[in-house]
Amino acid sequence: MLLYNVTTIIDDTAADSWLKWMEEVHIPNVMASGKFVSHRLLRVLDSPNEGVTYCAQYVVEHMADYLDYQEKFAPALQAEVTALYENKLVSFRTLMEYIV
Repeated sequence: MLLYNVTTIIDDTAADSWLKWMEEVHIPNVMASGKFVSHRLLRVLDSPNEGVTYCAQYVVEHMADYLDYQEKFAPALQAEVTALYENKLVSFRTLMEYIV
């Protein structure tokens, strides 16, 4: 099992709009790819950054599914968030393997 984590730091002025868009549009579109078995969205409470920090986490069972998602789905989904929230956020992505 793998955990695909997307950490996003978003400007205070766009945070509410982004959160609603994530819940209603983006996360459903990611899950519609059929590559992930579950997801969660968390708010970082002790972030040292300005703005609001969130982590969207998606669980994938196999590396092949993750790689397929990255090739076929991620570019368009990432382009959409960039277009909607240009200069309002920064995101970084991490892939982790479950140990225990």
